[in-house]
Amino acid sequence: MWTRIYLLFGLVRLYFALSPSYIHPDENFQGPEVVAGESIARSYLFSTCFDSATDFCMRPTYEREVCELIESVLNLCSRMHKNQLTQCLAGRIFSFPHHSTWEFSPSAPTRSAFPLLGVYGLPMILLRWLWTETGNEIVAPKIIYYTLRIVMFILSFVLEDWAIYELVHSPRQRRIAVILVASSYVTWTYQTHTFSNAVETLVVLWTLVLIRRILDNKQRSSVFTAAILGSLVVFGVFNRITFPAFILYPGVLLVPHFFRKPLTLLSLVCSALFTLFLALLTDHYFYTPDLPYASIFSLPPTPLRSLLYNLSPGNLSHHGLHPPYTHFLLNLPLLLGPAFILLINPPYSLHLLPPLFATIILSLIPHQEARFLLPAIPLFLSGTHLPRSRRATRIFVVTWVVFNALIAILMGVYHQGGVVPMQLHLGSLGTTTVTPRLLPNTTVLWWRTYSPPIWLLDGSTLQTVDLMGTPFPQLLSAIVNHTGSCGAEANVASAAGSLRDILVVAPRSSRELDPYRTGLVPGWHWDEAWTAWRHLNLDDMDWGEDGVAWTLGRVVGRRGLTAWRVGRECET
Repeated sequence: MWTRIYLLFGLVRLYFALSPSYIHPDENFQGPEVVAGESIARSYLFSTCFDSATDFCMRPTYEREVCELIESVLNLCSRMHKNQLTQCLAGRIFSFPHHSTWEFSPSAPTRSAFPLLGVYGLPMILLRWLWTETGNEIVAPKIIYYTLRIVMFILSFVLEDWAIYELVHSPRQRRIAVILVASSYVTWTYQTHTFSNAVETLVVLWTLVLIRRILDNKQRSSVFTAAILGSLVVFGVFNRITFPAFILYPGVLLVPHFFRKPLTLLSLVCSALFTLFLALLTDHYFYTPDLPYASIFSLPPTPLRSLLYNLSPGNLSHHGLHPPYTHFLLNLPLLLGPAFILLINPPYSLHLLPPLFATIILSLIPHQEARFLLPAIPLFLSGTHLPRSRRATRIFVVTWVVFNALIAILMGVYHQGGVVPMQLHLGSLGTTTVTPRLLPNTTVLWWRTYSPPIWLLDGSTLQTVDLMGTPFPQLLSAIVNHTGSCGAEANVASAAGSLRDILVVAPRSSRELDPYRTGLVPGWHWDEAWTAWRHLNLDDMDWGEDGVAWTLGRVVGRRGLTAWRVGRECET
């Protein structure tokens, strides 16, 4: 029975992995948006630098042994000029337009490109190789998007559940822990999205697994396990600066073991130093490929920049400041639901100590988002004990299932769920590879949505303007600026053939648009072009002015994200 329940929750996890909801902009702009446009992870088989250096890529590689292929590539790169090597490493996987956020600014980057290579770059390279083998040159962004979602699902389904299985020794408690993690909406939604926090969760869990293996092996020095642990720790630090908070307490337990087994410490340090060099080299070629090699060690590493940035309250004030109790009183109950009540009641488990210490440390930082605690959720659930009475257990199971089902449908299906389908649809209309149904210079104004991923436009000539949550008068001003005004200037523009198509993408629940899209305001025409119906805009709730019932009726009843073709009607 337990196996059937677990497999059922696995199918539910796959369903939400393939649902294009949009939980937070960072799941795109700190991952696929960066790698799909410009990345250090371009495969040698697709680098143009090989075409000029040798005819290596022209020969059928499938006739060689794998080791011979790797040796040839390494020998070739060792003979290449620095500029050619840089071109290989700093090339593009896909030539998609993309938007680089401030974290990836070459002048002062705070995010590393190193973890992006392994998590997103390698699947993209493999996908492109498989695609070209079928005779197709271009991989559609839609294929890439869902491929990455499947990759995140596999990583969660295999690595996360496997780690929980190893961390919990009691067979009965192990079944409960695995089922709780597999049935959590956090696992269904956050862990199947391309969040750096989701990657951090996997790295934290397997760091704890490796520490447990080292501590349990009292007879020999766990040289190989320690080497993997060293690389994993460096990877975790370069992925997110919050990673050390989750392994601080388990790491302290290793100190006595290192005194007894110094070879374990030596193996860990050597592996960590080698991985650190690879990470620094990767960031060097990604951000500053023109600087000399010596600058690799002279410039501050990206984790240090990120730490210094997040230690400044002035910097964090741009992202929102929260009281120190936010994680414990708001974020943990939101992520754990009914399981939070079980955590505060005895008996207590030792599995609660690492996530508890991490939550305390992260509570010292004034900017506190719920997703920062993602690595703690499976650890908290693995230390959760069910109530002793059958009646209390049944009440918990019912509330647990209902809570996770409702939140999963909200966050995994409807939350900003129309942004990705809308962007994919617009890209298919405006691309130059098919018969265009939009003018080449069409401008798309996005209003009251999360920032749309630019790379999903598939090289389209559409011009995206992200207005985010600006006041409605600014939206009107932007429309006027792009459509022009009535009069002699408009006639001249029309005669010159420079009129522009204007599309406005906004939630259907925005009441400010009602007079315009219904034709009550003269001089305008708003023609509905396309609608993504699975979309809820939770940032458009005015409880104080409209009341709870009317607000929910408007936001939920008028759900959907619509693209309107907007134009001016000038009198002649």
